[in-house]
Amino acid sequence: GWNKSLIPVVLKLLKPPITNQENICTLLCFLAGAQPKCKSGPVDLVFLIDSSRSVRPHEFETMRKFMIDILNELDIGPDTTRVGVVQYSSQVRSEFSLKTHSKMDAIVKNINEIIPLAQGTMTGLAIKYVMNVAFTEAEGDRPKVPNVAVIVTDGRPQDRVAEVAAEARDKGIEIFAVGVARADMTSLRAMASPPFEDHVFLVESFDLIHQFGLQFQDKLCGVDLCLESEHGCEHICESSPGSYHCLCLPGYTLNPDGKTCKAIDLLIDYCSFGNHSCDHECVSVLGGFNCRCNQGYRLLANGKTCQDMDMCKTVAHGCEHQCVSTPGSYYCICPEGQLLQDDGKSCGTCKSANIDLVLLIDGSKSVRPQNFELVKKFVNQVVDSLDVSAHGTRVGLVQYSSRVRTEFPLNMYHTADEIKAAVMKVDYMEKGTMTGLALKHMLENSFSEAEGARPASRNIPRIGLVFTDGRSQDDITEYAKKAKEAGITMYAVGVGKAVEDELREIASDPVEKHFYYTTDFSAISTIAENLKLNVCPAESQGEIEVKDPCACESLVEFQQATMSSLEQLTQKHIL
Repeated sequence: GWNKSLIPVVLKLLKPPITNQENICTLLCFLAGAQPKCKSGPVDLVFLIDSSRSVRPHEFETMRKFMIDILNELDIGPDTTRVGVVQYSSQVRSEFSLKTHSKMDAIVKNINEIIPLAQGTMTGLAIKYVMNVAFTEAEGDRPKVPNVAVIVTDGRPQDRVAEVAAEARDKGIEIFAVGVARADMTSLRAMASPPFEDHVFLVESFDLIHQFGLQFQDKLCGVDLCLESEHGCEHICESSPGSYHCLCLPGYTLNPDGKTCKAIDLLIDYCSFGNHSCDHECVSVLGGFNCRCNQGYRLLANGKTCQDMDMCKTVAHGCEHQCVSTPGSYYCICPEGQLLQDDGKSCGTCKSANIDLVLLIDGSKSVRPQNFELVKKFVNQVVDSLDVSAHGTRVGLVQYSSRVRTEFPLNMYHTADEIKAAVMKVDYMEKGTMTGLALKHMLENSFSEAEGARPASRNIPRIGLVFTDGRSQDDITEYAKKAKEAGITMYAVGVGKAVEDELREIASDPVEKHFYYTTDFSAISTIAENLKLNVCPAESQGEIEVKDPCACESLVEFQQATMSSLEQLTQKHIL
């Protein structure tokens, strides 16, 4: 397991044979510690692992092996690489923090004791936890030490990840996204740091993931330029991200050429005097010292000061609008009024479009009165995220149990405050769960022009949101299909004993962006926070329609209106 670059050095030192016992011990001790560990400098590393119900037990075991394989290649310790592990499904649970373990055997023991949560896939919630909790000083995060998050998932998030991942990257967290089998590449790219070719990985099956660990470790540590270049170091080459430097064996010092070594009797540690003035790191050499910078920085001409590397000027970033550099990385931003798209580079103008939104809420007896109040608060959180007005977004509410009741149609209220007040006055039905009947009512009544839905010619998107806590007592297949065929974008939100297959049948494609689930009612506020009903219509986003006054149909309308007015005047005159 020795570094291959040491072999010619050892052979050279053994000719003539070393006879001094102390020198032999020094050499053997040095070689004993020369295992090929990752030398990327101090790193605070947090694994974020998906333990949703779709991850089967033997697959979760492979995920453990994947983490352990990577950690075996890293230099673990309180002053080198610190490691934390967080698992997530519909909730987030920290298994151990960055400050918990300082030795590899304790980390492996803890990883092997993890019990999967086996629920949903709230990846956005998990990233937010890592950003706000895991990478804090209280949890063992070190200032000025790079933060790296490795997300391992087999599926698609049930919440929004792009915004929270962008916020995490903005705070300096470098994100690697590792997808397995069913993982969605678009979601992986939305999470990961750019450039994507270095931070996004897709593995075909769990059987391959542990073999993939070594390849991924190379990406995490950076290319080993000592092995892939003619470095010219006489004794030892040590890699660092994007660079390398030469070292000498004990009893030798590096010459001014930075490559060759010469024997010395005593090396004075000039760095220990405390007056070197290096911004980051001081390295003693014969007769003086050199300064060295941390990852993501470069040494200025004065030989002491370190400056952020402007990654935007050194890589082909591909940002459509503007690139912003961070230490060792970068991210893209968009102009005011535009949003960064899932590719992390392009910008879009679509924000909260004007929509006709009908919410179908489950009022069955299994919900219970106290939880029904939480459902109403959930509805009001959704309303708060919309631009409600007569010509903007309209909202209607339907409650269902064994029967269906329109609480208020799309054309009843025209402000968010009016809608929220009406929601809080809704009485709880407390009977069965006829979800199919509710979908039929929505299709045939709620989205009719009589109840305030705007004509299809206006191109105002129609959105239906179904909230349920259990299995439907009637068939949902027919009207779930008809609703989508009618052009209604369907969202499905489930809680507790809601059936995932039914929710997926209700939800529009892609299902993962229109389907949300949580285990208990107290967590539905998180879904409301992450639910973004952003639908870009093909044409008009409001009621106002500007017509060409010279167009044929406009002239006909004008002629008809004129003739009608003349007839009314003539009749009045005759009378």
